[in-house]
Formats: sequence, C-alpha cells, structure tokens
Amino acid sequence: MTKKEIASYIDHTILAPDASVNEVMQVCFEAKKYGFASVCINPANVPVAATELQGTDVKVCTVIGFPLGANTTEIKALEAKDAIRNGASEIDMVINIGAAKEGRLSYVSSDILGVVQACREEEKAVNRNIIVKVILETCLLDDETIKNCCLCAKKAGADFVKTSTGFATLKSGDGRLLPNGASEHHVKLMRETVGPDMGVKASGGIRSAKMVQAMIEAGANRIGTSSGVPIVENWEE
Repeated sequence: MTKKEIASYIDHTILAPDASVNEVMQVCFEAKKYGFASVCINPANVPVAATELQGTDVKVCTVIGFPLGANTTEIKALEAKDAIRNGASEIDMVINIGAAKEGRLSYVSSDILGVVQACREEEKAVNRNIIVKVILETCLLDDETIKNCCLCAKKAGADFVKTSTGFATLKSGDGRLLPNGASEHHVKLMRETVGPDMGVKASGGIRSAKMVQAMIEAGANRIGTSSGVPIVENWEE
C-alpha cells in the first residue's frame, strides 16, 4: 500500500478541549497536503475547517454527544444538524454507554436512529452526502454488548461503527490506567458482526504505521488518529 493510499484511510484528528483555531487550521493544512480522508474536530471548530477545506476532497468530520454519549437523543440530533449546516459531512456520534452496559438495546437503537434520521433529513436540505459513524467505547463493553451495539447501528442505517473516543478512563483494581483505545480484537469482532458492507473505524491510541497496518488487517477501513503525519511519513511502500 502506498503512502497516498494509507493517507486515504485516516481521519486526521484534533479533539483536545484546548485546541486553538490556529491548531485546527494547521491540521487542515496537513490534511490537504497528505490527502487524508477527513479532519475530525469538535463541533465549534466545524466552520473554520469547512472554510479551510472548501474545494478539496478532504471531508469535515465532527463528534456528537462527545465524549460521554450521555446527552439526550434530541440534543444529539440537534447537534448533528447544526454541525451539518456549518459544513460537516461526517458525523461521529457516541452511543449511550450506560444503556448499552445495562442491556437496554431498544434505547441504544432509538438513540442511534434519532441521530441517523436527523442526518438524513439535513442531508437532503444541504444536498450533500452525510456519513454517520457510531462510537461504541469498546474498552467499557464486553464482546456480546459490542456485537449487539454494532447490530443496533447497522439496523439504524449508520454507515460505520467506531471503536473509541480515546477519552474513556479505565482503571485496574489497583488504580492503574488501562488501554482505552482501539484493539485488533475489537476491530475484528466489529467487522465480523457488521459484515463487509459497513464501515469500521479504529480510533484511540493509534500512533504508528505498525498499529495502522494491524487495524486494517483486522478489518478497519478508516483510522482515527492525531498522528497521521508521522504515520504516513514512516509508511514503507
């Protein structure tokens, strides 16, 4: 795979709460230079990114209900519509993780569906294709729950399932921080569950070309990372 091909997998990400406008503009510059799939930014930065990326093939991606997923469906839907009106073409929404852990799959399904429907309505209004990705926060869920949530997302008409926000705090019994991002196991499980026709995005803790290769081999067809530049530059064709 060439550097150009691997760049096309990457959502070039800056989601830090203190990200400045200049930093967002720099990420947009890098995305244009390397040909990344999108820039993934917080909703307040969507207008800036939309202006910077106008006329390019790089999409504007933003996050909804981020990072906790605990907003009401109505607020998530409104947030998604607002982002699309401001120029976003890709919406990464966080599920209600508590509902998923409790097995309240009807709520998980209706929550996802509410955002998907809002995006489809706004898609018609702006005459622009909108991609919806559903963030599961896999480090907080067991395998059976991950499979069920993937099926909820598929049934709701989402385009992708996504592993992680990268912001979850998972600790061992003695207080040590545990991995909170993408794993090959979870990506493989998600791909097997949704089949070949739905997208799988691996995100969280992906910082090297080796990790990207592993995630793609496990079944990911999109990679969320803030390390896109060194990954592409170190990629061996």
